[in-house]
Amino acid sequence: MDPRLLRLGPVRRYAAVLAGSALLAAVLVVAQAVSLATLLAAAADGRLDRTALVVFSAAVLLRALQAGLLTAATGRAAAGIKAHLRERLLDAAARRGPAWLTGTRAGELATLAGRGVDGLDGYLTGYLPQVFLAAFVPLAILGWLARTDFASAVVVALTLPLIPVLGVLVGKSTGARTQRQWAQLRRLGGHFLDTVRGLPTLRAFGRELDQVRRVRETAEAYRSATMRTLRLAFLSALVLELVATVSVALVAVPVGMRLLHGGLTLSAALVVLLLAPEAYLPLRALGTKFHASQEGLAASAEIFRALLDAPPATTAPRLPPPDAGLVLERVEVRYGDVVALRDASLEVAPGDRVALVGPSGGGKSTLLSLILGFTAPTAGRVLVGGADLATLDLAAWRARLAWMPQRPHLFAGTVADNIRLGAPGAPLDAVVAAAVAAEADGFVRALPAGYDTDLAAHGLSSGQRQRLAMARAWLRRDAALLLFDEPTARLDPASEAAVVASAARLAAGRTALLVAHRPALLTIATRTVAVDGTLTELRPAVIA
Repeated sequence: MDPRLLRLGPVRRYAAVLAGSALLAAVLVVAQAVSLATLLAAAADGRLDRTALVVFSAAVLLRALQAGLLTAATGRAAAGIKAHLRERLLDAAARRGPAWLTGTRAGELATLAGRGVDGLDGYLTGYLPQVFLAAFVPLAILGWLARTDFASAVVVALTLPLIPVLGVLVGKSTGARTQRQWAQLRRLGGHFLDTVRGLPTLRAFGRELDQVRRVRETAEAYRSATMRTLRLAFLSALVLELVATVSVALVAVPVGMRLLHGGLTLSAALVVLLLAPEAYLPLRALGTKFHASQEGLAASAEIFRALLDAPPATTAPRLPPPDAGLVLERVEVRYGDVVALRDASLEVAPGDRVALVGPSGGGKSTLLSLILGFTAPTAGRVLVGGADLATLDLAAWRARLAWMPQRPHLFAGTVADNIRLGAPGAPLDAVVAAAVAAEADGFVRALPAGYDTDLAAHGLSSGQRQRLAMARAWLRRDAALLLFDEPTARLDPASEAAVVASAARLAAGRTALLVAHRPALLTIATRTVAVDGTLTELRPAVIA
């Protein structure tokens, strides 16, 4: 078992329920076997033991009821635990920021949050309940057997450990193989998502068939790893069944001989013969369910690695006033061996509108990522009103920002819900007003269902997407700082003019940082700073 899973609050509560259920199951198993043995012994004497019949019937009904309730409880608890893990996983990814989700990591995260977390079903609904049954039922049976026939109890006590010992030996090999299998699946998910994202580029260069071959090879490697794991699982199940069968025989044969020679009563012999298989059954089932749980456990190791590696959630002091200035103090940012920014210093006073210009790759988007808290500086500090941004509540800080990225993402949902992204409780009137200010109202009303149009089924042009992103910024009119990352890139002249006009109205009287590759945005700026690995103030405002 993964102890980190058991430290989760929902799992601890679930484990307490399972422990109570297993204790009840152990009592019912013993009660059913003893009452049935008493009933059969009485029938052999030609009489009916009504008390034993009532106890036996009640035990059978209660076992069926307990099994049904346990199935329902395990399903409900597993759903809650998986939702809790997904929430924590996505929260950890959000704390890491978009820079972490580059390359194939987005695909790996999608695989982990989807198939990986779902793989815990086998552990939570099968293996974990069986662990408690394997702990309580054999002990209860051993206790009753010691009271009924001590010699049989000794044989059961000596042979019972063989099953978990063999299970551990096989499980070590199974765990290693399952880790390799999961690594193959994660690699397949990441590579597939990367291929889908780059499909237009691959088609343009005629390389799509090469990527199809690589995906096929990765899928074949995953299939081979899965089949190797399954072969070992089936073989180990056969071994455990054989050991359990031989162990039951070691109990049954001496009991039969002693019963034949009068050394054991019929009632006691029946109790032993009925309880012995029940003692081995939970351990046999545990070995079988162990293999079904391994994929989920392998995924849980990756989940907890992601959770532990994520920066901790800050319990930060109160933010400075909204009109506080922004200062970059000798900031350096590295991505591995690549230096994106070096010794970058900048002061932005309230009301400044700073245009960031320079060549692609110079660090302009990295600068905005620093201010958003998506990227942590390798050296230096980002100060807000004199307080280090790393010590502040980033969620509260971002609530003061309005950000328009280079490629705004539109989610599956209505146009209105997409505009409401930064202000989920905004009424429709405010959404429409924001769209009007962003010069998006005209084309939105022309859509099939207007503001209720589902964007999952209706595509938009680049200009329309940018204007919806601008409407998001307008809906956060209380934002103290505007961050525009090349909002006019890839736009036609008419769309560019509409976006620039809307940005100018929104930025009036506010603090703003504008990444600009085209001259139109410079009309908004009060200052221009060149970004090319470091920061240089330009006068007058020019664009590089």
